[in-house]
Amino acid sequence: MEHQQLIDNILSEQPYPLLFAVISGAHLFGFPSPDSDIDIRGIHILPLEQVISLRKPKDTVNIDRVDDGIELDLTTHDIKKCFELLLGKSGNMVEQVYSPLVVQTTPEHEELKAIIPQTLTVHHAHHYFGFSKRKWHDFLNKKTAKALLYVYRVLLTGIHLMGTHEVESNLINLNAVYKLPYIDDLIALKMSNTEKGILPSADMDFHEREYERLVTLLEDTRDNSTLPQHPPGKEALSDLLVRIRLKAR
Repeated sequence: MEHQQLIDNILSEQPYPLLFAVISGAHLFGFPSPDSDIDIRGIHILPLEQVISLRKPKDTVNIDRVDDGIELDLTTHDIKKCFELLLGKSGNMVEQVYSPLVVQTTPEHEELKAIIPQTLTVHHAHHYFGFSKRKWHDFLNKKTAKALLYVYRVLLTGIHLMGTHEVESNLINLNAVYKLPYIDDLIALKMSNTEKGILPSADMDFHEREYERLVTLLEDTRDNSTLPQHPPGKEALSDLLVRIRLKAR
C-alpha cells in the first residue's frame, strides 16, 4: 500500500493493542485526490484494569500529524464503544469494519465481520438520510466535486444496503450497479484536481433534482427492505467482546 511506512509509524504510536486498522475516507470511497489525507480508522482494546476501574477509560484515541507532506488522521475506539455503535445503527462503523483497505488485522476482526450481518437493520437508513443531508449542505456551501461526490456516495451506499443487505462504500463499485452517467466525470475531476478545488460549472438545478430523486429512492428501498427491525446479533457481539477483553488481560 502507498505510504505504508508512514502508516506503520503512526500505528506504532497507538497506546493500545488494535483489533484492526483500515483506511477510510476518500481512498475507501474510490475518489482520492493527489493531496488527499490518509484516514486510518480502527478498534483498540483497553486493558481490563482500565475498564473496571472508577476512572473514565480512554475509549477514543486521535492522532493527527503531517509526515513527508502527507496528512495522517488516525482515530480508534475501544471495542465496547464500537460494538455499541454497531448496535446503534452506525453506518460509519459498519463500513470501517468491512473496509477492504486493511493495514492491521486479527482473527477476531474476521469474527466481527462474520457477525456484522446480524447487526444490520432497516433503521440503518436513518444514518444515510442524515449523513446525505449534511453532505448536501456541505456541497451548497463549498461547491466542490469532493462535496458532491460524498452526497452521491452516501445515498448509493444506503440504497444498496437496503436493497441487497450488502455494505459497499466504494462509489466506483456502486456506480457499476446504478450507472449514474455523471459520476465518472465527477470522480475524474476530483482525482485530477486538488482536494478543495471548486467545481467549475455545477448544474445546481440538475444536482438538486438528483439529490431529491435519490433520497426518494432510498425511502422507497427502505420501505420495501427485508432487513429486520431489530438486530439479532447482540449476544454474539457480547460474547466476542468478553473473549477479547479476557484475552487481553
